[in-house]
Order: sequence, then structure tokens, then C-alpha cells
Amino acid sequence: MTAQNGKDLLIKLDMTGDGQFETIAGLRATRIGFNAETVDVTSLESAGGWRELLAGAGVKTASISGSGVFKDAGTDERARQIFFDGETPDFQVIIPDFGVVQGPFQLSSIEYAGSHNGEASYELSLASAGALSFTAL
Repeated sequence: MTAQNGKDLLIKLDMTGDGQFETIAGLRATRIGFNAETVDVTSLESAGGWRELLAGAGVKTASISGSGVFKDAGTDERARQIFFDGETPDFQVIIPDFGVVQGPFQLSSIEYAGSHNGEASYELSLASAGALSFTAL
């Protein structure tokens, strides 16, 4: 993989539940992380005293975060609605030259900030809320 533009890492939201995804407007920074818990099955019989892990047994999670400025009334409104209604709509994360991660996420936090001589900004965090799919590009 060659160097990529950070602006090409996109977070998209299914605005109406019909599978049509729109980029969340105004984002300047985005991040996605994956995690899998481990299940330790080490015993006195473990070879050489090395820890053993049970393959495929841990809970998998993904988290998305982003920050930016207000730019688009539609996606801003939808993000607020998702948070206050506790919805878990489908999101897509486009990772350039890698693939697309898609599935349900819950908006776990949304923060708004602003200073008297700057733009209003926001930060959001999402937590996976079900099985995710990955499609290679």
C-alpha cells in the first residue's frame, strides 16, 4: 500500500435506511479501530509455560471517531437524531486502497465546541453494534 491522503478515509451514514450512504459532511479527521478480546486457556500442560489463547473466542469490536466543522444541515441533524433516539443505523468506512467496512454502529458520544473567534466544531464517537462486513477494494 502506498501513502494515502487522509481526506480519503470517509465515514458514511445510511441516512434513511435504504442503503444509500452519504459522507458525514465537515469531518476533518477520522479514525477506525478494531479490537478482539482474548480468551486465555493456559494450563499447567501448556508447552514451555507459554500462554495459550482460544482461537476465535473473544468478542470483536470496532470503534469510529471523527471531528470536524458544521457544514451540512442534513448529516448534522441525522447524527443528533441517532444519538438522542439511541438508533444503530448502518455506517460505512471507506479505507483508501484497502476496503470498505460496513455495519451497525451506535453513536456513543457527540461533543460540540466553539470559541468566539473560530468556527463551531464537533467530535463524534461510534461503537459497533452488530456484525460488520468487509469488502476489499
